[in-house]
Amino acid sequence: MSIRIERDKESGVAVVTLDREAKHNAIDLATAAELSAAWREFRFDESVRAVVVTGAGTRAFCTGIDRGVEVPQPPSPYSIDDPLISIGPKANDLWKPVIAAVRGMACGGAFYLLGEAEFVVAAVDATFFDPHTTYGMVSAYEAIYMAQRMPFGEVARMSLLGTAERLSARRAYEIGLVSELTPPGEELAAAVRSAEVIASYPTGAVQGTVRAVWAAKEGARSAALAQAPQLIALGNLPPEEQAELFTTRRKGFRVR
Repeated sequence: MSIRIERDKESGVAVVTLDREAKHNAIDLATAAELSAAWREFRFDESVRAVVVTGAGTRAFCTGIDRGVEVPQPPSPYSIDDPLISIGPKANDLWKPVIAAVRGMACGGAFYLLGEAEFVVAAVDATFFDPHTTYGMVSAYEAIYMAQRMPFGEVARMSLLGTAERLSARRAYEIGLVSELTPPGEELAAAVRSAEVIASYPTGAVQGTVRAVWAAKEGARSAALAQAPQLIALGNLPPEEQAELFTTRRKGFRVR
């Protein structure tokens, strides 16, 4: 198993942990399937009323898709297969509240999860960045998800600067991506505390509120996501050219 699930039936809180620490909790096809299955299972589990999602270890919450994964693609730009498109709770029709607890790096495909969480709690050593453009890939889904959570200029800057710059937890807090900062190692406990409070309330009222909050932006988000496959198909470099950039690009960055 690539994820761990711990349920506390007394509090009503489940903790989902990406458990690929040696891979910086990058998501392969098995992990993607397990995440999707977990969210769908929670829809029917009345003992789970709120969820926290986090990553194992101290170095990364999640670094997106595992670069070792091969996803065969159909030739049409209108039929792109994205293995991460259904890893989040909303994509699986789960409307129980989800809180993300972030430590270390959160980048690229991690935004599929952060983008579908109700709010984010982060350790002060967390950093956020989007590497796509650096390696000749379009940041489409990631930028769209973050456009729901961050000011336009901040999304554009993070998406365009790629690996050259990382957003600090402090800056992420200042712009509203992160709702609470904690000392390193205390982010999960803080997220669980909030989840326990929410889980203690009548779940129908909570889930209705989650739906209401998401309804405020759902129309714009859905319309934007519909364009993502074509943008990726038209703008991405061929895989072999992407691979060359991974080996030749300089690795330095600054934290803002």
